[in-house]
Amino acid sequence: MMVMMGVPCLESGKFWNSEIAKAAATCELEESRRKTPDSRWMLSTKRTQLNSRAGLKVKCEVNKGQREQVAEHSLPHSTGRSLDVIPNKINSQEVGFSHKSSQEVPLEAGLSLFGELDHIEQLWLQFFVNPLDWWDNRPNKANQLNGAASQEIRHFPDFKHKITREVLWEDSRLNPPWVKAKLANVTGCRQQAGKEIMLEKLWRKFFSNPSQWWDHRFDKANVRYPDFKHKESQESLWIDGRLTPKWVEAELAALSPGTLQRSVFSWNIKLSKFVKNRQYTQALGLYQRMQTEGVLPDKLTFVRVLNACAGAADLLEGRHVHARANQSNYQEHMIVGNCLIDMYGKCGSIEDACRVFDSMQTHDTVSWSVLIRAYMRCGHGEKGLILFQQMQRENFEPDIVTFVSILNACANIEALEEGRNIHCQVIQKGYEADFFVVNCLLDMYAKSGSIEDACKVFNSMSVQNEVAWSSMIGGYLKCGQGQKALELFGVMQQEGVEPDSVTFIVVLNACASVAALEEGRRVHAEVVQRGWESEIVVDNCLIDMYVKCGSIEDACKVFNAMSRHTVISWNAMIGGYAKCGRGTSALDLFRRMQLEQARPDNVTFVAALNSCASMLSLEEGRHIHNSIMQTEYRTNLVVQNSLIDMYSKCGNMIEACRVFNSMAVHDAVCWSALIGGYVKSGEGMNALEAFRQMELECIEPDMVTFVGVLNACACIAALEEGKRVHAKVIQSGYESNIMVGNALIDMYVKCDSIDEAFTVLSRMPQHDTVSWNALIAGCVKCGQAEKALELFQQMQQNQVEADSVTFVGVLTACSSLAALDEGRCVHEQAIACGCDSDIFVANCLIDMYAKCGSIEEASNVFNGMQGRDVISWNTMIMAYAMHGLGEAALQLFAHGDVMMDKGTFVCLLTALSHAGLVDEGEYYFESICAIYCISIAVEHCSCMIDLLGRAGRLDEAENLINKMPCQPTLSVWTALLSACRVHDNLEIGERAAKQLLNLHPDNTSGYVMLSNMYAAAGKWDSKGEVEHLRTNRQAFKSQARTWIDANN
Repeated sequence: MMVMMGVPCLESGKFWNSEIAKAAATCELEESRRKTPDSRWMLSTKRTQLNSRAGLKVKCEVNKGQREQVAEHSLPHSTGRSLDVIPNKINSQEVGFSHKSSQEVPLEAGLSLFGELDHIEQLWLQFFVNPLDWWDNRPNKANQLNGAASQEIRHFPDFKHKITREVLWEDSRLNPPWVKAKLANVTGCRQQAGKEIMLEKLWRKFFSNPSQWWDHRFDKANVRYPDFKHKESQESLWIDGRLTPKWVEAELAALSPGTLQRSVFSWNIKLSKFVKNRQYTQALGLYQRMQTEGVLPDKLTFVRVLNACAGAADLLEGRHVHARANQSNYQEHMIVGNCLIDMYGKCGSIEDACRVFDSMQTHDTVSWSVLIRAYMRCGHGEKGLILFQQMQRENFEPDIVTFVSILNACANIEALEEGRNIHCQVIQKGYEADFFVVNCLLDMYAKSGSIEDACKVFNSMSVQNEVAWSSMIGGYLKCGQGQKALELFGVMQQEGVEPDSVTFIVVLNACASVAALEEGRRVHAEVVQRGWESEIVVDNCLIDMYVKCGSIEDACKVFNAMSRHTVISWNAMIGGYAKCGRGTSALDLFRRMQLEQARPDNVTFVAALNSCASMLSLEEGRHIHNSIMQTEYRTNLVVQNSLIDMYSKCGNMIEACRVFNSMAVHDAVCWSALIGGYVKSGEGMNALEAFRQMELECIEPDMVTFVGVLNACACIAALEEGKRVHAKVIQSGYESNIMVGNALIDMYVKCDSIDEAFTVLSRMPQHDTVSWNALIAGCVKCGQAEKALELFQQMQQNQVEADSVTFVGVLTACSSLAALDEGRCVHEQAIACGCDSDIFVANCLIDMYAKCGSIEEASNVFNGMQGRDVISWNTMIMAYAMHGLGEAALQLFAHGDVMMDKGTFVCLLTALSHAGLVDEGEYYFESICAIYCISIAVEHCSCMIDLLGRAGRLDEAENLINKMPCQPTLSVWTALLSACRVHDNLEIGERAAKQLLNLHPDNTSGYVMLSNMYAAAGKWDSKGEVEHLRTNRQAFKSQARTWIDANN
């Protein structure tokens, strides 16, 4: 039986020592040769695929016919020597040893095998002497064993000499037993040493030319991504690698800034992060750095940067990026072209968006969708609809984004019918169940005013989320049903749907629309509870809600609690102060805004200018004007109109005209502001001239313009011009407008054309309190007090609520008629309406009671007033004067809290005159200027002359007239003439009558008093001359009338 070294014995299953095996095999083969000396041995080979051990199968047969003994021997492959039985290829041969006849193994084959065992052992000894002279192929083999050719890979040697090309296998069965243990200690060190050398060389290559490597340190996707990567060979390096040389860190720190470049991939990752987090300013700054460092952008770079420009609405930067994309030939890429259209649309430049769209060689559905959305964003919903139709004609199928964009366009222009047609197409395309499309349908119907269709869509939704609820609530709000919107919000909460920030914004707007302060506070509490108070948009809505509900203190608390303020926050607060009449606070906040380096916009400037106008603060308005001139808003039409309005209301029409003339274009608003300014300044003729100039420039007047022009006609009583404007109003279709109608009534009333005023009232489709007030005041002015009271009763029958202006007019009518009972009834109604506390109404009540003879009730009203103005004091003093209660008037004047003006002294001197208190009158007359520093007016002199005349001190009265600082008026000469008639002083009376009739030749009272004086003196000829002169001058009184109240 044949036994081979290194192979298990087939009988005993034991391994032999190599030397013993050699001797035994030699004896065995020699014995076999002697038995068959003539036999010839042959070596047969055939190729076969070897197993995973990559060895040779040796088949031995002893003596023909004997039992076959089979042993598999794992032999190493090529060792660099020429052996007949050892192949030196990876795909080896299966070797069989057999005799020609007996198939026994020849001796030469066994000897060759034993020689190979020695050679393998010598190779391993050589390997361990210097492992670095050998290539280690094990890592490459391990990485490729999972491939399709795993069997072939296993045949590849584990170690290969770098020079002699000799090979070794780590797991060969012919390896000496000691190899495995020693290999475990040596190869790890050798591999590490080899890697260290390789890394050392690679780092040297890196520092020899760092500009050829991409720097990924700051934008690594994960820790396994390399820190540096060669631009061409793609070799990689890690700074924190285990085998990185220690000197690398110092060398990196010594590199000059800008030596290393990040790859465009790294830049794109960073850009994407900024855009995703809406940090658009940082993204644009990063793009600038990218250009500075010379990194060439790719398609993705342009997409991200254009998204950042769109998010920041930076049109100028977007155009620069567009130019760079053209230079890089990236505009031809459809995705870049679509982003350009979207960017221009979001920046408000629809012309540039259309230009990009037209320059694109091909379009897809996205191209059409973004252009439609661009039209929608720029407020051109009609053109968006036309583009949608054109898209369909060119056989482009709309997708979800297209339908969302076109439905939003329909919502913005309230195109209900077009929206319904698109709804049908949505159903045909099968998109009616899409979350975004159905919400846009709901929003479109709500904003188009079809709340019924919105409800149908809402009820058909399988899932009604917070977006759907918000759209429904917003729909009710748009339709003017703010209370219904709040009720729907309650239902939403009952259904367990969590409101989001948009929901709270809509609900807060609903609270503001109906001034529901308590409901707004409850919603505010819920906002805080759900953590939305940090949302700046929600905070701005809270401020707006509190302002519109009249709670400026709550608005201020929200504003002060905000961590940061946007320009909208400042605008809401400044506008809120201005609306509440707290102009000083508004201007203080505006100054604080400037100190905090917040940049005001046109809305801010308008609110600040309105505050200046309400406070008549001209100097502050000029400071704001200077600030405006340093910004781009100096040419803003709205800001310029506010400047004109501010200067006009502050009485500086010169500055208002200067701003007006500096404007490049004029619209109806600026003309209206200028006309209104002229009216306020009492320059009615200039206002009418401005209106004519406006017509010459072919600018159509609006409602405000007509109101201003009609007020101008009223202030100068230009009836004919008012009628011409009335005709223009009818032509323009504004006659039914209630504000214009009220201005027409006021104009006709002040032009003493009360019948025309009634005609206008009858043609108005609806009336408000202002309409009735204007007509009642007109009747009182025209002496038709009875008609005024009838109108008041008619107003009540029509259930129009009276206000303080109404009661002022009606009480004036009662005063002129001395209708005490009617006055008392009106007083009771004023108390019921809560208007009795109004200071104007209270002053009219005092006057009414005084003129109706009830000084006690007048005094009660005066004493019951919580606040009094100078008119209150003057009216009460005059009431005492009318009733001859000079002492009471004097006591009231001596009150420490009295407010006084020149009218106060007129009332006081009148009271003293009626009471005959001459000495007191002289004292207070002299103290007007000396003590109270009030200039003496002609009215004071007239009262003093009346006082002296009643006392018979006519010479002193005449001397006072001669010493007056101003020219005597009709009332002065009438007072002196009346006193002369009482005291029969014909001499002074003649001089007074002569002066009186020279001033007013048609004054009837002068002729009558002089004629009576001549008759009393018996000078009938002189009396006849006066009567003759009177007849020639037609100076006759109109027929007197009186009235009585019978049966109410």
